Amino acid sequence: MMAASLLRRDKKSTAAHLKADLKRTDNSSGLRQLQELLDSVLNPERGSDPEALEWCKWLLAGGDGFDEFCRTVRSYDNATLCGLVWTANFVAYRCRTCGISPCMSLCAECFNNGDHTGHDFNMFRSQAGGACDCGDGNVMRESGFCSRHRLKTGENVPSVPRDLLLMSEMVLPRFIITIIQYLRDGYTEPESAADRDLQKVLQQLEPHISFLEELTKMGGAMRTVLTKILTNQQTFKELSMGQEENVYAKRNYEKYLSALKSSGLVSVEEKGAGGAGAGATDTPAGAGALSLLGATAAASLEDSNKEEDQDGLQGVGQRKRVKLSSSTKDPSIMDTLKHKCFLEELLFWTIKYEFPQKMVTFLLNMLPDQDYKITFTKTFVQHYAFIMKTLMKSHESDTMSNRIVHISVQLFSNEELARHVTEECQLLDIMVTVLLYMMESCLIKSELQDEENNRHVVVNCGEALLKNNTYWPLVSDFINILSHQSVAKRFLEDHSLLLLWMSFVSFFQGMNLNKRELNEHVEFESQTYYAAFAAELEACAQPMWGLLTHCKVKETQEYTKTVVRYCLETLQMWFDAIGFVDEPSLNQLTFHLPLHRYYAMFLSKGVKCQGLDLDSLLPDQEMLMKIMVHPLQIQASLSEIHSNMWVRNGLQIKGQAMTYVQSHFCNSMIDPDIYLLQVCASRLDPDYFISSVFERFKVVDLLTMASQHQNAVLDSEQERPMLEGALTFLVILSSLRIHLGMSDDEILRAEMVSQLCMNDRTHSSLLDLIPENPNPKSGVVPGSCSFEEMLSAVADFKAPVFEPGGSMQQGMYTPKAEVWEKEFDPIMVILRTVYRRDVQSAMDRYAAFLKQSGVHTGNPWPPYKERTPLHPCYKGLVRLLHCKTLHIVIFTLLYKIWMDHQNMSEHVLCMVLYLIELGLDNQVQDDKVEEEPCIEEHCHDSWFPGTSLLSNLHHVINFVRVRVPETAPEVERKRERERERETPPSTSSESTTFGQSSRRLTGNWRENLREAQVFSLVAERRRKFQEIINRSNHEASQAVRPKSSSSRWLPPGSPPQLVTEILEIRESMLSLLVKLHQKLSAKQNSLSLSWLAEVDPAHHAHGDGLTAIERILAKASARSRHSKRCLQEICGKVCPPIPPKKNSPGDKKSMDKEERRQRARERQQKLLAEFASRQKSFMETAMDVESPETDAVMDVGSAEPLDSEVLYDCVICGQSGPSTEDRPTGLVVLLQASSVLGHRCRSDTPKRLPTTDEEHIYPEDTCGATNDVRLSLMQRYFKDSSCLQSVSVGWDGGVYVQTCGHTLHIDCHKSYMESLRNDQVLQGFSVDKGEFTCPLCRQFANSVLPCRPGRGIETPAWHAPSNKSMSTLVKEVEDLQEQLGIFPAESNLSKEMESVIKDIKNTTQKKYMDYGKNPGSPDNDFLFMYSVARTNLELELVHRGGNLCSGGASAAAKRSCLNQLFHVLAMHMRLYSIDSAYNPWTRLTQSTYSRETEFCDDERPEVPMLFRDVPSLLIIFILTMPQPLRKEHFTCVVKVLYSLQYTQALAALSIRFSREERLAWSNTGAAKKNMPNSDKSWESLLGHVISELTKAKDVYDTNSEEALMLSSSVWSPQSIEFTLQQFCLPFLRLSCLLQHHLYGDSLPGCQVHCIDVEEEFSLLTGCLSLAGSVQSSGSMSSAACLEWNLNAFDLINQWCSEVIALSSSPSQQSVSLLVQDPQWAAPRLLHLPDNYNTIFQYYHRKSCTSCGKTPKDPALCLVCGAFVCLKGHCCKQQGVCECVLHSQHCGAATGIFLLVNASVIIIIRGHRFCLWGSVYLDAHGEEDRDLRRGKPLYLCEERYRVLEQQWVSHTFDHINKRWGPHYNGL
Repeated sequence: MMAASLLRRDKKSTAAHLKADLKRTDNSSGLRQLQELLDSVLNPERGSDPEALEWCKWLLAGGDGFDEFCRTVRSYDNATLCGLVWTANFVAYRCRTCGISPCMSLCAECFNNGDHTGHDFNMFRSQAGGACDCGDGNVMRESGFCSRHRLKTGENVPSVPRDLLLMSEMVLPRFIITIIQYLRDGYTEPESAADRDLQKVLQQLEPHISFLEELTKMGGAMRTVLTKILTNQQTFKELSMGQEENVYAKRNYEKYLSALKSSGLVSVEEKGAGGAGAGATDTPAGAGALSLLGATAAASLEDSNKEEDQDGLQGVGQRKRVKLSSSTKDPSIMDTLKHKCFLEELLFWTIKYEFPQKMVTFLLNMLPDQDYKITFTKTFVQHYAFIMKTLMKSHESDTMSNRIVHISVQLFSNEELARHVTEECQLLDIMVTVLLYMMESCLIKSELQDEENNRHVVVNCGEALLKNNTYWPLVSDFINILSHQSVAKRFLEDHSLLLLWMSFVSFFQGMNLNKRELNEHVEFESQTYYAAFAAELEACAQPMWGLLTHCKVKETQEYTKTVVRYCLETLQMWFDAIGFVDEPSLNQLTFHLPLHRYYAMFLSKGVKCQGLDLDSLLPDQEMLMKIMVHPLQIQASLSEIHSNMWVRNGLQIKGQAMTYVQSHFCNSMIDPDIYLLQVCASRLDPDYFISSVFERFKVVDLLTMASQHQNAVLDSEQERPMLEGALTFLVILSSLRIHLGMSDDEILRAEMVSQLCMNDRTHSSLLDLIPENPNPKSGVVPGSCSFEEMLSAVADFKAPVFEPGGSMQQGMYTPKAEVWEKEFDPIMVILRTVYRRDVQSAMDRYAAFLKQSGVHTGNPWPPYKERTPLHPCYKGLVRLLHCKTLHIVIFTLLYKIWMDHQNMSEHVLCMVLYLIELGLDNQVQDDKVEEEPCIEEHCHDSWFPGTSLLSNLHHVINFVRVRVPETAPEVERKRERERERETPPSTSSESTTFGQSSRRLTGNWRENLREAQVFSLVAERRRKFQEIINRSNHEASQAVRPKSSSSRWLPPGSPPQLVTEILEIRESMLSLLVKLHQKLSAKQNSLSLSWLAEVDPAHHAHGDGLTAIERILAKASARSRHSKRCLQEICGKVCPPIPPKKNSPGDKKSMDKEERRQRARERQQKLLAEFASRQKSFMETAMDVESPETDAVMDVGSAEPLDSEVLYDCVICGQSGPSTEDRPTGLVVLLQASSVLGHRCRSDTPKRLPTTDEEHIYPEDTCGATNDVRLSLMQRYFKDSSCLQSVSVGWDGGVYVQTCGHTLHIDCHKSYMESLRNDQVLQGFSVDKGEFTCPLCRQFANSVLPCRPGRGIETPAWHAPSNKSMSTLVKEVEDLQEQLGIFPAESNLSKEMESVIKDIKNTTQKKYMDYGKNPGSPDNDFLFMYSVARTNLELELVHRGGNLCSGGASAAAKRSCLNQLFHVLAMHMRLYSIDSAYNPWTRLTQSTYSRETEFCDDERPEVPMLFRDVPSLLIIFILTMPQPLRKEHFTCVVKVLYSLQYTQALAALSIRFSREERLAWSNTGAAKKNMPNSDKSWESLLGHVISELTKAKDVYDTNSEEALMLSSSVWSPQSIEFTLQQFCLPFLRLSCLLQHHLYGDSLPGCQVHCIDVEEEFSLLTGCLSLAGSVQSSGSMSSAACLEWNLNAFDLINQWCSEVIALSSSPSQQSVSLLVQDPQWAAPRLLHLPDNYNTIFQYYHRKSCTSCGKTPKDPALCLVCGAFVCLKGHCCKQQGVCECVLHSQHCGAATGIFLLVNASVIIIIRGHRFCLWGSVYLDAHGEEDRDLRRGKPLYLCEERYRVLEQQWVSHTFDHINKRWGPHYNGL
């Protein structure tokens, strides 16, 4: 066996040998050897072993190394496209400026290398995956190509040498067939095996496919080879079947054939049943033949195909499914597949295995090769039906959909290709057929209209196919190809396709039918409406918009005509199928009428853009009447839903009503519906139309002049909203111009104004709320470029501000003043509001504007807005406003409002007036002859002479005949009159039709009978309908309905009988208007005669009802002289109006009800106002709002008279009293560990966040790190107990105590905590950890700090300045320290103090408390305690801005509770007495030379005084001396410590000198030593220190070199003085603050904000009474403040000698501790880059330091710059995720993290976390959470400052409200 011998040799030489053989002309032996070798290597039975891959790599390379081979092949790459393929979640870019196709996308690299400045681009996270289009001129403009793909690289690449890829051509076909055989073998039908097996097969193939993918990335040369192999039919034939003797190959070939069998759209068994054309159906037996577009279907129950009919099993209750046979012109679409090349079979298996990601990526990676692209597209189309069939059965349809679209969008976005496959492969036919096939699987019988005999079928929205949007990929592809003009034209020209499409659309017509529940509330609210709305939008509306884009110009008229024709035909079939005659069935509602909407939109487009004549596109009147019914039904039902008539259908029906008008749906739903109704109204008889409207809205019975009526269909409380709805609808109908003549820009402007008037909007929400043309090609909005211009024309930008409550505002747009004035259109607002409250909000904002600009102060009415002129085609719409029916309704309503009938409202009057005004503004041209009057007995012409509103306004109506219940007041009154006259009551009961009518007052009505007006809306409508039908049919007697008898309207057992009465009216519309004016103004003669003369309509644009009436009267009198005369007459008479008779108890009740309501409202307002003012005053006192109040608010009781005890108010029990030993009071405090101080640095400029690999952050220079190093250095050389008193800890993890200032009894607090514990409400805090919120101000807290009994601030005796000498004071202080700590008596107070100490210790972590060698020792405890005091003092200093003189933040003073804290700590620390031998006080104030000699060798020395931290000593002394301490003693301690601090300053300074300078200064000092006061001159002291320290050998030598480097400057006396003062300042500030808290001294005030060191120094020393009498006139000398209690030089000698002693001992290293610098800059967060992209690009791909993977949610610590994984499991330690760990380590449990992928900041505080918001905003001042919009973001400095401020002031807990537990999972 040759192969065996080859296999034994090493791969490299074999490959080289074979390649040489194959290069010969006679290569047969080489070929044979290769085949044999491959047979054994690529034996599919062996499964996939890595060995085979290795062999392939070596063979391809033919003797070279594989990497080497890759490089060589790459050098021949001639591709001009990028073609990078990515999968879901990849970050890519889309630039609308450069894109030709809306689906265009670029990878980050190509985007950043191209020039897109100023373009409209965004970054996005890919949903389904995609590929980079850079270099593809079909999809994007060349100007947007990146620098790499701009060059046409193809020209200058050398041609590929033949032998380079020779081996590839030989080996790869075998490699691919191996993969295919493996796929064949592994495949099992999903029913028989679990899907997991497929995954297993795929996993084993993974390396093979990855290898192919690697090959595609080698560039164009290799892709060409692969294309050749994949598309070569010959190779496929040879290899596909396998050789005869190979059993394995045979077996899997058979498997493949059987898999192919089921690939047709109609499976084989089905075909057998019904022939190729008609598949069988499974309608319920005996349902009769269904016919749809000529496709007949036999009715038979089918069992053969299991998966088609699972419903059979689901019980009888299920609506049965209906299946239609498919009627397609091309049965080949349905047939099984046949494959001719590898590519086809590969795709086939890709589909069968449900699109594994790797395969998809491989197939897409090949696309840059043009030949491949074309072949692959054709193959894809050929398999299209099969793909969809597989998709429908898939369990993972979501993933699969994404993968399908990932491929199809790459193929179909390219117009060339799309056109090519449309022409060659019938792509459109395939798509429509497959869509039909898909929907047919879920059809059910429609129950609309005629439930029993309905022949129409609709999709069932409850099916998975619709619920899960499974049809999405198909529809998305369809919309994509329709966006290409050439393809869309083919579609519009192909009539049979259009017909098929219409039948598809009709499946959605009337789907998701709602039936109004009248008795019970529905048990189960179905949510199918989501599916229904999505389906109509995606499957019907979007393709419609796509087609409409191509019907823009005259040349495309024919298309529109065709579509309109087919729409009408299909509609007619639909009406027939549902059995519709002329009345819609009651209580049914469907929002889905896609056929109507197609018809409407094509009409609108034809008239607007193509110059078509409307009449040529309209059907006859009868059809128009039918078309009008369902859209009108929807409008009426909207009103019913808002009137709560559908409440029993649950919330979902409201959801439907809202979705119908919502911005993404309105222009595909409500707008076409209203337009269609406008078209019908302009062509049908106006009287018929108006009466239809009122009948549909069910308010006919209400339109009577009688004061009482019966309504058979509405409850009384529903009448008013329904009447308002009907009138509002009429106003919208007659005033909306969206499709009737507005230009696109005007529409955009109107939409924008209406949205802005409802609320201020952010830019993105505005973009979202303005209905866009949903067709993808049209860009963002109609005329997208004008969006920004339009926005700046109508709105002002309000920059994002930060409100004091901490809520962050976005950048908002608000309407300009002139927009409110001239453009606010309440009608548009009503049309566009999803929530009714938005209308109110718009009106409130309008009222506020009018008030502010002083136009109108009261409650304004919606302003009337002039309309744009109508397009000539729609002129007929005006006739609505000029028809008698409407005028009768208007007259009746004016009368009813004047007479105060029930169920009238201001809104009704407002709409009535609006209609009158519209009528006055839109006159009908009077060229037409008046229609011949109709002579029928109940004709209403007797009401008004003509149809013109102008002439009817002044027509007086005298008598009206009404039908009223017998109990009505009218009847009563008539009887009274009859009795007076003693005439027998008349009993003539004429059978007038029930209905429309009015009120009468006078007697004998027989004489009035002739002119009494009768009117019935319903009869009128019937008559008109009859007329129209007769006109069109000429058969006179066609099922004439009986004149409606009133019996139908009287429910059985009805209340009192109706009787006919006659009312005397004698009013005209004008007179009623005048009377209403009087009524509204409550004046007798509100309109004087002179009023008409000086009226100016312009002045009346804004105002209330009075203004509206005045405006109408002015217009009427201006337009007609007759009206003017009538008006003058009416105003002349000025009869006092008859006060409405209050005889009807109903009326009385309703009036009282109104008044009662009014009063209740006023009461409520008053209460609210009172409450608000209380709340405000509380907020001012309690909240943490920065306000310049007095500094000392928080020194509790500072305002009390000094001699009495301090009284505290308990906020729980409300009692006021002192704090006592038995019942102590405490302050509500929040204890939190803080590392803010530790993060301070020396420099003022914050560190930068690294955004490149070169930048780093070094944490070593922070305050925390420096202090740690200092302490551990001390501990290495000195005695531990002494070390622990020489420094402070708590820079990192110190405990900060802050209060809200409220006090409570500690026992009250305990019961409060108990009640919180038992309270089951979800709180944002954990009661078990002692957390609670202050009962008064709700501020977060976790402990109570006991207040010391007695006086708050010491009596003057303690303050009295003393004249004792320094030495006596020093002695007294020493004696005080000697006093032993008296152990306090056991009392409630002491217990509480101890428990607080416990709380304080529990607040921080163990590692921040144990610094000593033996943890838990008293020394350690001592250190921790005084450090708490130090931390709080230092933090208050930071909050005050770093110094005490700038009057710092008063809020800091409010929050501080240092006085109470000091007493608690002092009490605790008095328990430790300091051994007098070690007491530092003696070493500060006495010469002790004796002890140095007693050093034992084993004992480590004490810490020298010069190394000690002076502020720490101060706090130790104060806390260990008995409280209260006299102020003179405090000052004494400060003075003594100041001299030590000063000496340290001198020593530290001397180290910074060069050797020469040191010499010079020591000589100067020596010279001055003998002068008087030399101990108060720094020269002499400095000289002394230098000469002393020179004795220690290490002090100056070690640093001399570095020091020289550091100070190149020359030291002048001024600079030395400045340095010394600066060195002492931190100590002085701290002492001053301490004095302020202990003694209540005011802090040194200073008006200037930035003060210099000298000024601050002198202020502080003055405040501490350090400044001696020697204050020179000019500058302050720091040495002048020194006061020595014994010889200064001796004392300094002693201190220096401690250091000198070290230099001989082993601890000489520690001398470096002399160098110290107490100055720290304020804490700052990191400096962030301006553009967010900088952070995002660097960090979102950065790999995690601990696991090396790219984290899913990377985060950055803004305090130290650490890169951490949010929720990453890789970095968990002991079950705690990395962010939480880092927050503990870096911020002592406070962490501030920026989430890189979301641009938001989260705060972790202890066991809780909250989302803070974002500091990066886009150009419009908006956040972009989760980077959904992907617009460029820029740093908002103000927000970042606020974040930093909250961090430094520790107020996260108070300002941010939404906290939740993180359970260590972040």
